[in-house]
Amino acid sequence: MPDVSVISHKLSDYDFDLPKELIAQKPTEKRDNARLLVLYRRSGRIEHRRFSEIAGYLRPEDLLVLNNTKVIPSRIAGKKPQGAYVDLLFIEELEGNHWKALLKSNGLLKKGEKIYLDNAAVSACLLVKHEDNSWILRIENGANIRELIHRTGEMPLPPYIKRPKKNNTLSTLDAERYQTVFAQKEGAIAAPTAGLHFSEDVLGKIRNSGTDIAFVTLHVGLGTFLPIKTEEIKNHRMHKEYYEYTKELLPKITITKNRGGRIIATGSTSCRTLETIALNNNIHQFSGYTDLFIYPPYPFQYVDALITNFHLPKTTLFLLVSAFAGREQIFNAYEIAKKEGYRFYSYGDCMLII
Repeated sequence: MPDVSVISHKLSDYDFDLPKELIAQKPTEKRDNARLLVLYRRSGRIEHRRFSEIAGYLRPEDLLVLNNTKVIPSRIAGKKPQGAYVDLLFIEELEGNHWKALLKSNGLLKKGEKIYLDNAAVSACLLVKHEDNSWILRIENGANIRELIHRTGEMPLPPYIKRPKKNNTLSTLDAERYQTVFAQKEGAIAAPTAGLHFSEDVLGKIRNSGTDIAFVTLHVGLGTFLPIKTEEIKNHRMHKEYYEYTKELLPKITITKNRGGRIIATGSTSCRTLETIALNNNIHQFSGYTDLFIYPPYPFQYVDALITNFHLPKTTLFLLVSAFAGREQIFNAYEIAKKEGYRFYSYGDCMLII
């Protein structure tokens, strides 16, 4: 393990070993039955709970912020003319029936060739490959990709969830559970995973306790998940992701701060959105794009507490929680989580950092 007692800007100092059996391959039977590791930032004290108990850690004067983005079932199977399999993850719709997509195939992909979708009823021509490995596709035959996505698409699960391709039971489960119960605004290619643990029952308990709830939208895209390729962390550049919020949010934040309450961000996406708003001081601008990269040390302006899953090493997500709780505290918490058998990553267990 690296020396965690000092702040480091070296990517290798944010690495750790994780047994593959701790990587969750499916969700818990009930959303709110995930385990909850509570980390106190000032003392380093740790408690072990269930997510269903989280309302007990919130106060009436607090404001809980949730990301209401909705995941698009944007993964579609295609084939090359010679029959090679192609997995397409549609990321963004562009002008003129063009799309940005990530492609994986058991055959070589070349500029100018066509990929056939929907039993060859739809074809897509490969135009340009970008440095982030995404492609620009031109959709032919006047096809409507959005309609195809909603008719045949699958949830874009992360690559570390490894299952047999044909498992209808789990695919049906993913359609429900890889989506928050408060998902509203479609546009994400991955779930804001810390929000997956909230059930209607838990939200009801939080509201009944007097804690206020606000929503932001950040459409999770490539920016959240692209690997850091530079050893010097500060040289990494995030892709921009779209966010928006309502005019009621800033007055709620002001009221919460004035009465001594805490702003509790659910997930890195809500956290980055809140801190982007704070940095921009954009009282009259309720949407935009953020490429905010949070790494140690970072002066958080709005966020006082954070609900978050357990993340991959050497990622922007792990750097964010290290900035929030302190690198030493996070490494210690992760070592304890591993020893206690906590489940990691998207379908895994949860942390509350207060």
